[in-house]
Amino acid sequence: MTASVRTLSRGVVARYAIGSIGTGGFATLPGLVLVYYLTDTLGVTALVAGLVVTAAKVWDVVIDPWIGERSDRALARTGTRRTWMIVGAIALPVGFILTFAVPTGLEPGASGIWVFLAFLATATAFSLFQVPYIALPAELTADYDARTRLLTWRVVVLTVAILLFGAGGPEVRAMFADEHTGYLVMAIVAGVVIGAGMLVATTTAAKGSASTDAAPRRDIRAGYAEGFAALKRSAAFRALLAAFVLQGLATGLMLAGAQFVATWVLRDERAVTFLFVALIGPAVLFAPVWQAVARRVGKERGFALASTLFGIAALSLVGMIWAPGAWVYVPVALAGAGYAGMQSLPMAMLPDVISHDARTHGIGRAGSFGGVWTAGETAGMALGATVLTIVLALTGYVESIGSETVTQSPAAVAGIAISFSAIPALLVAASLVALRKYPLRRSDIEADAAATTAETVA
Repeated sequence: MTASVRTLSRGVVARYAIGSIGTGGFATLPGLVLVYYLTDTLGVTALVAGLVVTAAKVWDVVIDPWIGERSDRALARTGTRRTWMIVGAIALPVGFILTFAVPTGLEPGASGIWVFLAFLATATAFSLFQVPYIALPAELTADYDARTRLLTWRVVVLTVAILLFGAGGPEVRAMFADEHTGYLVMAIVAGVVIGAGMLVATTTAAKGSASTDAAPRRDIRAGYAEGFAALKRSAAFRALLAAFVLQGLATGLMLAGAQFVATWVLRDERAVTFLFVALIGPAVLFAPVWQAVARRVGKERGFALASTLFGIAALSLVGMIWAPGAWVYVPVALAGAGYAGMQSLPMAMLPDVISHDARTHGIGRAGSFGGVWTAGETAGMALGATVLTIVLALTGYVESIGSETVTQSPAAVAGIAISFSAIPALLVAASLVALRKYPLRRSDIEADAAATTAETVA
């Protein structure tokens, strides 16, 4: 399907953006509380907790390219990607609730297996929705600035969702004296909201007619072959994906560590709510600002500026080791301002990469690009939690079951602080090195759009 150069209606922009209620909720709440749930409620050791979360995410990485290729074939065969999105939107809430429905009294090993299987099913459902969802912007419009507008409002909704789930989820959990009950109620509320947001976004998928030259049925290897081929032939995609994955690793690490920072560095378990407000409040306000910056200097330069701001802010948080206190909310807020650009601008650059590839190579493989992109994003976020659990294990973090009281060593507390500051800053610095190889500029995308318009008229 070829995108046209047209102004997107407010309805399309709004309905597409609402899908990020689902993606923001799924990306935030498990990343924030799942490792903590495993270690401090179910008594699972830190390394095993990290393996449980990472293994489910690795499964996502494995299936995402295949889902992307199947989504492309579905578009060619039926004229829409919607079916895959609907199945994922309906199945995800069920798996999400089961993830936090571990029966009281199970041994830590059995609890870990329960969470692993339920979260594996949840992650699969998420991929069924997310991969075609990521592919849609390249097909909704070919206009350079319209894509930025579309993805900017997606990120506005995404950041609001992160705030609501990140701050609201722990608050719902805290309403109940029994931790198991608190987590279950939190999962029910969040799961329903996540599914509803995803279902709204499915209405933006095309309702076109099947192509007369629909793709023939191929075996499972074709999905991976298409994804690797896209990665191999597009230098712009490789550079953008590398930067985004490294930043996903950094933000995933900070997300997984936020509850630990609140509990053991700031000495207030519920301070995680304030950390999220400090991070996401500025992100909501600055998403339109980065749109204006991108319009003036280009998306790639705006992305670099946002990343630099985030990295400097994260690095300054190293001071928590020696002087924890309310001052940390200031650099967290600056990181939030940068985070808005780190989300909206690369997502606005991705459809540019996809359309440029289609124009250059004469094929449209938005689903395959989306599959590899989602796999990379998932891997980055999952490995962030893994890095945290490795640091916790190396610094001697002590796990607990339920309301059991434990004491952490100074080394463990310092490890938590470094995981939230210096390591993410270094990862963002590495992403800027990767971004320097991104070759596309506004003129390239506008030339592609003009050529597409000329072909359509002809």
